Amino acid sequence: MSGACCELEKDLASPHGPKRKILWIVLVLNLIMFFVEGIAGWLAQSNALMADALDMLGDAAIYGFSLFVIQLAPIWRTRSGILKATIMSLFAFSILGSAIYRVSHQVVPVASAMGIAGSLALLTNLFCAYLLLRFKDDDVNMRSAWLCSRNDVLANLGVLAAAGGVAWTNSHWPDLAVGVIIAVLILQSSFGIFKDARLELKNNQAHP
Repeated sequence: MSGACCELEKDLASPHGPKRKILWIVLVLNLIMFFVEGIAGWLAQSNALMADALDMLGDAAIYGFSLFVIQLAPIWRTRSGILKATIMSLFAFSILGSAIYRVSHQVVPVASAMGIAGSLALLTNLFCAYLLLRFKDDDVNMRSAWLCSRNDVLANLGVLAAAGGVAWTNSHWPDLAVGVIIAVLILQSSFGIFKDARLELKNNQAHP
């Protein structure tokens, strides 16, 4: 036991120790909220909640990649940025596909379930964004993690707005609109990460 504690102290004292600890925390929190929002979105028939849940799952995968490459050479952290941008794009297109399907299968979602799940997710992601904030300018690996967390906060605010819109209009359109906006936001961030990763790759090649 003492040996394990010494190894943990040594890991946390390393240059990447605090980053590793924070990435583990946000990874676990995102997985928990994926299940909470996924179940709530399915029960409430909410495209916005399901979109947010898929975003949380994609972010959990991105945090996992960030943990995997954090102690590798900078070139591998940069390459992982390209992979993470691709994952984000795939999730965004799946959300858009779900929105198109729900246009032809009109179901008014349950606004109260959207509000409760969205509020829980917002509090969780505000905490995650705060933890990642001081590392966002370190490299593309940590910047991509922080961007995901920031996007989650914006998406949660969108879910709460959609819940209010559904309650006010008794229509499924506010829910669908927010789902599409979340997908566009994810796509925009994925393009930004991809651009940053390519620039870092060029810089690494120019200064081996």
